[in-house]
Order: sequence, then C-alpha cells, then structure tokens
Amino acid sequence: MSNSKAAIGNGATSLDSVSEKTSVWKDFMALIKIGIVNSNLITVFTGLWLALHFSGLSFLNNLDIVFFTVAGSALIVAGSCAINNYVDRDIDHLMERTKSRPTVTGKVVPVKVLGLGILLIGLGTLFLLFTTITATVIGLLGVFSYVFLYTLWSKRQLVSNTIIGSISGAVPPLIGWAAVDANLDVMAWALFVLMFVWQPPHFYALAMRRVKEYKAANIPMLPVVKGFKTTKIHILLWVAVLLPIPFFLTKLGIPFLILATVLNLGWLALGIYGYKIKDDIKWAKLMFVYSLQYLTIIFVAMVIVTLI
Repeated sequence: MSNSKAAIGNGATSLDSVSEKTSVWKDFMALIKIGIVNSNLITVFTGLWLALHFSGLSFLNNLDIVFFTVAGSALIVAGSCAINNYVDRDIDHLMERTKSRPTVTGKVVPVKVLGLGILLIGLGTLFLLFTTITATVIGLLGVFSYVFLYTLWSKRQLVSNTIIGSISGAVPPLIGWAAVDANLDVMAWALFVLMFVWQPPHFYALAMRRVKEYKAANIPMLPVVKGFKTTKIHILLWVAVLLPIPFFLTKLGIPFLILATVLNLGWLALGIYGYKIKDDIKWAKLMFVYSLQYLTIIFVAMVIVTLI
C-alpha cells in the first residue's frame, strides 16, 4: 500500500514538473510576443528568397545565410518585444489583451526581462553579422525605431505613434534582402513601403476595437484622439496608397500584379462598403481580419510565383 502511495506521489510530482515547464515556456513566448516574431519572419524570409531568386543564387547552396538571417532577425525582434513588455508593464494591466503578460502578473522580475531583451538583441546582431554589414545595420535601425522612437517616445505622447511605429515593422524584408544583396534593389524598397503602408490601416482597425482600453491606458491612438469618423477616413486613405505599390514589383510577373491589385481593390471596396454598416466596431473587425489575410496571401504569393 505504501508503495502505491509513493508511485502516485511520484506521478503527481512529474505532472507538476511538466506543468511548470509548460507555464515557463508560455510565459517566455508571451514575453517575446511570438505572434509578432512569426509575422515578421514571413516578411524577412520573403525578402531573402526574392534576393536569392533575382541574384541567380541557389537557396540550398546558401542555407547558412538563410539560417543566420532568419535566426538573427527572430532574435532581435524577440529582444525588442521583451523590452517593450518591460517598458509597458505599468499600463498593460489596463488592457484585456495584455493584462496576462508575465510582466503584469508578477511571474517574472522586470529587470530580468530587460536583461533578456538586451541579450536576445545582442545574439541576433551577432548572427546577422555572419550575413552582411548592411543587414546588421538595418536590423539595428529596426531595433532603435521600435524601442526608442516608438516604445519610449511616441507611443504615449503622439497621435502619430502608429506611423512612427510602422518604420520598425517595415524593416524585416529589407533585412532579408540585404543579407543576400547589400545593394538594395528597387524591389526591396517596394517591400519596405508595402509593409510601412499596410500597418496604419491594420493597427487603426485594431485600435478602434480596443479604443476603451487605449483610452484607459492614456495612449493617444487615432480613434482615442480623433474619433471613429476620422479614423475610418485615414484607414481608407492608407489602403488607397497601397494601389500603386504592386507596379514596382512587376518582376514578379503579371499574375502577381493582378492578384495584388485585386487584394488592394478588395480591401478598399470592403472599407467603402463598410460605411453601410452602422456598427463601427464590426466594420473595424472586418478590416482587421482582411488586413491579416492580405499580408499572408501577398507575401506567400511572392514566393510561389518565383517557383512556377
């Protein structure tokens, strides 16, 4: 009987150990904002892939560059997000989507989060140095723009914080391209502009849905300061700016040009049609979901058309 109790006790201990490890891993994923890391890696990889393709280089013969670029980019993005969590720990408890972060619940010591962020950025920079100096510098500029220009400066002070924050979000495809070809092609800059312009309508739609939370946190997002009517106009204007960008990507062929144009027109049409919906939050949700699908489809399509 005593042996049975011991076995049960050992089993419970093992389950607790597994549960604790799972919890630690989930907390780590939350600290580095794994969703943001993954979405950025899609654009990094696309920039890298296209640079290899148009430079006439083999993907399989350059797996070392692929590894250092992807790993380095992931690390600097993760480190920047960890520092963002460290800085915003005083307001994250006011927002539904951030109130469970380890920096809010007290599961981690704040200074350790800061140290983790710095360490990850340092490792990521080291990895990028195995590609090109240009890619490394661009990566560090992305870190600077996200941590200093956005998180520490504009986020809590300027209504233009979303636009300023879009700089860092537009950098990843440039990192990917520069890791292969330091002489950035017009196409590389077109990818940068595409990502820069995509972000305001995406985040404005999110801000409309979370307007009460941003207001409680005293963050001057556009819907908080200017209201829904003005925000909806800004969203449509930014989506309209996307229309000419595919014409700078003509090397990808007519099928891609048609697809990108249809996606742009579809987003604009949805926004205009949405004016018939009296529920602004519902309109914002539709625009937000479309923006996510748009980004995934257009960047995956860039890779696919080079394989056909």
